[in-house]
Amino acid sequence: MIGAAPASAAVEQCRFIQAKAEREACYTRQEAALAAKRKPEPTADTKTLESLQQMRQEDDAVYKSLRSICRGC
Repeated sequence: MIGAAPASAAVEQCRFIQAKAEREACYTRQEAALAAKRKPEPTADTKTLESLQQMRQEDDAVYKSLRSICRGC
């Protein structure tokens, strides 16, 4: 049980690694892990926004076609 680390110590302590190559590899792994955490997953909101934009474009096309049909009605 002496060698077991608590769950909160899952983060590597790169600054204590003596070998330069291993230390830099540690920093690279941490950087990749942080980037993965920061990257937001596409949510339903983005899909909804895309569908609303497409509907607005289609509506604009319909309105333009209707304007040319009847002038002054």
